[in-house]
Amino acid sequence: MAILKAVRGTRDLLPPETELWNRIETTARKVFSRYNFGEIRTPIFEDTALFARSVGEETDIVSKEMYTWEDGGRPDISFLERRWKEKHPDHSEFARPQGALAPLPEKYLFTKLNGHDTFVEFRVKAPNAVDSNLKTRASCVKAMRLRHLVVVPRWRIDSIDESSYQSLGLELEPVDERFISSQESLTLRPENTAGVVRAYIEHGLGESGQLQKLYYIGPQFRRERPQKGRYRQFWQIGAEVIGPPSSGSESPLRDAEVLEMLATLLGELKIEGWTLELNSVGSSADRAKYNDVLRAALGEVAPKMCADCQRRAVTNPLRVLDCKVPEDQPIIEKLPKIGDLLSEDSRLHFAQVLAALDAVEVPFKLNHRLVRGLDYYTRTTFEFTHDGLGAQNALLGGGRYDGLSEAIGGPKAPGIGFAIGLDRLVLTLQAQETAAPAEKADAYIAPLGESLNAAALVLARELRNANLRVELGDGGFRLKRSFEAADKIARRIVILGEDEHQSSILTVKDFASGIQTKVPRAELAAHLARPRE
Repeated sequence: MAILKAVRGTRDLLPPETELWNRIETTARKVFSRYNFGEIRTPIFEDTALFARSVGEETDIVSKEMYTWEDGGRPDISFLERRWKEKHPDHSEFARPQGALAPLPEKYLFTKLNGHDTFVEFRVKAPNAVDSNLKTRASCVKAMRLRHLVVVPRWRIDSIDESSYQSLGLELEPVDERFISSQESLTLRPENTAGVVRAYIEHGLGESGQLQKLYYIGPQFRRERPQKGRYRQFWQIGAEVIGPPSSGSESPLRDAEVLEMLATLLGELKIEGWTLELNSVGSSADRAKYNDVLRAALGEVAPKMCADCQRRAVTNPLRVLDCKVPEDQPIIEKLPKIGDLLSEDSRLHFAQVLAALDAVEVPFKLNHRLVRGLDYYTRTTFEFTHDGLGAQNALLGGGRYDGLSEAIGGPKAPGIGFAIGLDRLVLTLQAQETAAPAEKADAYIAPLGESLNAAALVLARELRNANLRVELGDGGFRLKRSFEAADKIARRIVILGEDEHQSSILTVKDFASGIQTKVPRAELAAHLARPRE
């Protein structure tokens, strides 16, 4: 039998690597708290329309990378009842579904066939129907003279093995999508900003008139080609600042504050050598005008570019600027720049962002090609990059999205946000060798004999209640084995023999210094909490 493994594009995170992940998340939470952000947790799947309307139907994320499925609802019984009466006017009675395969005393039955819970079978019993205790479908069909109607949703008709139904004497009839009362398209979230804005609208967070500062930590999902630092299930740390215009959510000060917070976070994580790249993609009107100009410019050169760029030149010209194909770069460099088409308001907004960053001494570099991969961005867009990541060098990115709330049916609520790729952040820290070594336990308790196991557990509980990290050995181990195990995972070993148990004087050995001491039980927690000797 083949060994089952993690699905391609996913992975398991194991100790001691998870220690680093936890340290990053803890540091992020502390920094966000200082900037008065609160945590939000949204579902990992949403209505597909949310991403189509926010991220953009012509983006690679929506058109190629989303994990989407049709969530079939339950049968619409009222519709089926009407349909039955139309087909069999001489049988006016209609029994409500009862479930299961066992025959029921009612005139009509509802069952599930071949494991397909969206298939409905109505049976009309003949007058001489036999014992209702018969359980299996085959025996029911043979023992009762029945007429059958199986109603199948039209969207499933191609996947049906009709012969398996005919062998049971069943009549198939396709019906339209009204058969399913709550069928909907659902998608694992490929990014989290749209979900946060949806929650902002749904829960009326803007009604307070206050600025909402929200952060999240969690997995996202995209069906893209796995590569170093990129997985199909990946983790992000992100934050959003959103609110009604009266809350100051449109202010360039918010952009600068978010960028300064990110510089602070990277500093506290001891990530060095990052570069902040900035651009302005203008207002939605500026973007529309630039799209027209860019589409016209691409008309002549697109045939010389890669297949993706040829498609994007028609459907979404801005995405051409994201192209990484080396042969296309000289062409892209000659395309019109969005900075040349910004309105006066957009120019002023961007200038104020840059001035505020200068004031807090956050260095940056302008990048006129930086448009980001999502359609909802307006005005300020940014990325923090790091050379240690290779060609795909973005650590994190984000931007302003002043029209996103309105695009998904909400009130005007300008906002700005970002997402940090946690997988890539971990790679950067590991490359810098700044990741702390696996943290060892404060103590390993070694009972000398199985009769002392319970006493060792009591001692471990006392030390853990004193906020110490403790590993518990087993009295069945030889002392040498206990020492070998303890040396690998703990800073000290506490030996609990019969003498130690009776006298409450414990033998403690520090592995770093090799010093072995006798410590009263009442002082043990304080002794173990001291720095390594």
